Amino acid sequence: MKKTLLVFLFFAAMFTLTGQNYSPLWESLDKRPTPGWFEDSKFGIFIHWGVYSVPAWGPAGDDIGVYDKYSEWYWNKLMNKDSKVNRHFTDFHHRIYGPHFKYQDFAPMFRAELFKPDEWAELFRKSGARYVVLTSKHHEGFTLWPSAQSWNWNSVDIGPHRDLCGELTASVKNAGLHMGFYYSLYEWYNPVYLNNFEKYVDEHMIPQMKDLVTRYTPDILWTDGEWDRPSSDWKSEEFLAWLYNESPVRETVVVNDRWGSETRSRHGGIFTTEYGLVHSGEGLETAEYHPWEECRGIGTSFGFNRTENLGSYSSAEELIRILVSTVAAGGNLLLDIGPAADGTIPVIMQQRLMEIGNWLGVNGEAIYGTRPYITEKSQESINPGANKNIFFTKKGNDLYVILLNWPEGDVVLRGIRAKSSAKASLLGSSGTARIRNTGGSVAITLPRLTPDDYQLAYVIRISNL
Repeated sequence: MKKTLLVFLFFAAMFTLTGQNYSPLWESLDKRPTPGWFEDSKFGIFIHWGVYSVPAWGPAGDDIGVYDKYSEWYWNKLMNKDSKVNRHFTDFHHRIYGPHFKYQDFAPMFRAELFKPDEWAELFRKSGARYVVLTSKHHEGFTLWPSAQSWNWNSVDIGPHRDLCGELTASVKNAGLHMGFYYSLYEWYNPVYLNNFEKYVDEHMIPQMKDLVTRYTPDILWTDGEWDRPSSDWKSEEFLAWLYNESPVRETVVVNDRWGSETRSRHGGIFTTEYGLVHSGEGLETAEYHPWEECRGIGTSFGFNRTENLGSYSSAEELIRILVSTVAAGGNLLLDIGPAADGTIPVIMQQRLMEIGNWLGVNGEAIYGTRPYITEKSQESINPGANKNIFFTKKGNDLYVILLNWPEGDVVLRGIRAKSSAKASLLGSSGTARIRNTGGSVAITLPRLTPDDYQLAYVIRISNL
């Protein structure tokens, strides 16, 4: 009787603390709402950084598949004889490092000697990002914190001899941004993973994730590498029940949908796409109803790839287009940078982030805290996919019309009527914009601009529409 009472009191206390007790079943876990800060943030920085940053190499060319360009997959492509690009990696590796140079030999060369976390955090803040996600452990199994489960294969025991997760977490939080971690569930060549999977999950993976959460209290846990097994094998439901009910971040943490071979776009937290690709095969038809996020690099790889040239990198205009179109469809953009092994961020990546930040400094109110604007009467003219140069967001009583190109004449929005009290203005301009009803549409006449008023995209705010 006493034992039963204690169990009851424990669960009652948990319900009081969290307002909800989640069972280790998807039916229960999927009812947990995504913390509001995420949907309001809209823009985050992804960071792929690890031992793979030393060779920093992947094949380039239009004939190379999207995933085959990823430099962070260097070890796997080098060892996997069935890979279409194995020959490219083998030829490069043998020519530069020799046939007897093992991947593990790169670890002492990953030194991060020029890593300055405060400068990284300040760059991210100036970029307009509201959150950061660092690869705490990629598929190679090397951790960027002193994980007891990865002895002599972490950034404190070898290489930098620094707690990279801890240092960056402190700097990012001091800059007022949300901090999170990417974590790979599987490890390519961990002998325990390959030979005793259940032991790997119970004694390696779950203890590592719990250590990461309790040690650094992240706002995001972004898992990957889930595709090898169903979520039941990974014990994902049990872990998420702990995360939502007992962990120190149970009320604030955001998770993604990569928890098992069957979970993308179905279970977990936010739905995820990658370079515009949806892995579930069913698409993201519920994008405007379920929080989601697109992740991609500024170039064609997540990790730093030395073979990329200027043409491999998206321009600032292209990145603004991706950000705007994603937000207009109800999503967030997680834009990746790949630092060098010495801890420096390539200058072209810094430039792109600053260009985005400068645009958001003027037009951020059309991005942060907004939601999609779609009306049944005017799908053709309002739906973000209908016109590839005009997008819409809304916030409160304001409608934002985002123009990727400057219009030749008036901006006409079909199927909309404006109140007499509605007002239009062009963000970043002191000139006057005029709004009027014409037929069954709204027409907006924009002020004249000078060359100094040039922007990567233009935003019309319609107040009191």
